[in-house]
Amino acid sequence: MKVAYFDCFSGASGDMIIGSLLDAGLPLELLRSELSKLSLSHYEIGVRKAIKRGLAGSQVIINIDERHHHDHHRHLYDIISIVKNSDLAESAKEQVIKIFSRLAEAEAKVHQTTVDKIHFHEVGAMDAIIDVTGAVIGLEALGIERVYCSPLHLGSGTIECAHGVLPVPAPATAELIKGKPVYSTGVKGELLTPTGAAILTTLAYEFGPMPAIIPQKLGYGAGTSDPPIPNLLRVIIGDLTDGFGDYEFERVAVLETNIDDMNPQIYDYLIQKMLKEGALDVFLAPIQMKKNRPGTMMTVICQLGKLEEFSNLILRETTTLGLRWRIDNRIKALRSFEDIKTNYGPVTVKIAKVGGKITNYSVEYDDCKRLAIENQVPLKEVMDHAKIQAAKILNTKHE
Repeated sequence: MKVAYFDCFSGASGDMIIGSLLDAGLPLELLRSELSKLSLSHYEIGVRKAIKRGLAGSQVIINIDERHHHDHHRHLYDIISIVKNSDLAESAKEQVIKIFSRLAEAEAKVHQTTVDKIHFHEVGAMDAIIDVTGAVIGLEALGIERVYCSPLHLGSGTIECAHGVLPVPAPATAELIKGKPVYSTGVKGELLTPTGAAILTTLAYEFGPMPAIIPQKLGYGAGTSDPPIPNLLRVIIGDLTDGFGDYEFERVAVLETNIDDMNPQIYDYLIQKMLKEGALDVFLAPIQMKKNRPGTMMTVICQLGKLEEFSNLILRETTTLGLRWRIDNRIKALRSFEDIKTNYGPVTVKIAKVGGKITNYSVEYDDCKRLAIENQVPLKEVMDHAKIQAAKILNTKHE
């Protein structure tokens, strides 16, 4: 099955979705040809390369004749009529109408009115029609059978619109993302637009980590803003495979900073504190810094929701003036824990499985250390005995 995975590390908008598909190989002329079936006029659509924080992507340019369209605030029934009377494929018509219906329902709830009274000035009538239809056309043209999506990065702060200053996410966006995984890292501005939210929450089969696929194509769609992170939407297109069904997938935040002027005794305190507060891993690596000074690179891996917490901790507790961060994918073997009896006392064993079979196991160090102290025997003796007992018990249970 051919699938597309949208990696929304910098949110998403309608034009970013189209841009990512064009960047992944959708022919611009095919897009123009299909959009012409809507019988809309006085607009042009093009694409150009854009660099966002050093990364390249395709930016969709939609030029609309404002003199012709400035009074064209279309209602839902107008848009449905345009779509139904077009020469688009029936499958595309159905998807476009479904997306606009959800968008209208969200706007109606926000403004406490009915769907038939909503007009699309808030999202831009022509822009929205082109964005939504273009996204549906692009996915079908590339042969995408199923859409997957990452958790949605929202942004933060406020935005200005026709109704004044509104919070981020915009009220309509907030309605559309109900029941979907979202997050914010404190980046100021609107990263996820109502149109982008409507398209992805309607078309996505599932939200979460990237499924097990064999990637074939990759595309980046550029937005128009310039937040501190690359304003790009990444799409990964490939064939779905069940070859990794025995692994767990998750997305994590990775923070790094280089330090060359801190008392090294502080690292022990920091590592213990961060692990206690929920860091998935903390490690140090020796590096050579500017002016040939020896330094230390500290890397912290944590859940996405704890990015701000650990950023603040690092900046507060170390001498660094800044840090780097990124979002990474993590694959884990399925894990479980069992308590075993040894001659020295109970020990917890961590077990890793793939395909229902045990691939690895390890005895809990802290348990062995405690038992070595209590029994006044060498730690290595306790650990070796625990491993032998674990092997006997696990082999018996899982034969």
